[in-house]
Amino acid sequence: MRFSIAIPQFDYADFDRDGLRSYVERAEELGFEGIWTLEQTIGRAPLLAPLELLSFCAAFTQRLRLGVAVLVTSQHEPLQLASAVATVDRISHGRLDIGVAPGRGGPTLAAFGVDKDTFISWFNEGLTLMKAAWSDEPTVDFHGRFREVANLPFQPKPVQRPHPPIWFGGMAPKALARAVRHGDAFMGAGASPTEAFAEAVPIVLRELDEQQKDPAHFPISKRVYLMVDDDAARARERVLDGLERTYSGVIPGIEAVPVSGTPDDVARGLQEVLDAGAQTLLLNPLGADVGENREQMERLAAEVIPQLG
Repeated sequence: MRFSIAIPQFDYADFDRDGLRSYVERAEELGFEGIWTLEQTIGRAPLLAPLELLSFCAAFTQRLRLGVAVLVTSQHEPLQLASAVATVDRISHGRLDIGVAPGRGGPTLAAFGVDKDTFISWFNEGLTLMKAAWSDEPTVDFHGRFREVANLPFQPKPVQRPHPPIWFGGMAPKALARAVRHGDAFMGAGASPTEAFAEAVPIVLRELDEQQKDPAHFPISKRVYLMVDDDAARARERVLDGLERTYSGVIPGIEAVPVSGTPDDVARGLQEVLDAGAQTLLLNPLGADVGENREQMERLAAEVIPQLG
């Protein structure tokens, strides 16, 4: 089993540079495998942009993987995003993981000029173009439905070859088939409950078999929103406050998603996710600031993770 931890991304007033540096350095000391961000370009929550934040963290860490789950790549110009990903991978000496998703369509993607009727095709083509840019070829030639690129130089390339590991999410069978076809790993969404993750894992495994991919080289993980407190009722209140800060009530039923309570309660909830098929866990405390999340990270490392097996 491997465990990663989410980075505090809220920035309400002044950026807590020293606090975040201390947080990620401590995560490395505690033995976490990686530190992860998420992307919310448009939304009420004041979340710092993920790749830029990871580049900051790369300067203060040596071993931790640096992840984002997920980049809504339909909101980005593919070659510009490919360059940004390559840059973070290079300055971290090959420690970047990227999750990708097409988004949900509708007005959010419309703000980026993406048509709701073709956004999946737009996403697939953009990812193919990024992979072409990361390839060993010195120039990019690409002829797609939405984009035409001819003999365009692209440098530098990512350290990791052929590119940083690409994580997919998704719940629908078609989305899970796409995850296996185009991706290198699967990450269950934090906004989905354990029961939904348990239903998705067998589909991923079936797709790996049908597409003749080795499951030993296709990690399965899940982001878990959580809060530890000696008072279970207070933990529940704190975790719901965190969900409201992050999502502002835009996801119906999300109050059923988080794991919260005493250390024993949280350990039981996380064990259920492991039993459902997760090989790694992305632990995502929902504190209001770096200090509260630091307290949660310490308690997870000392009181919760040792109970898992």
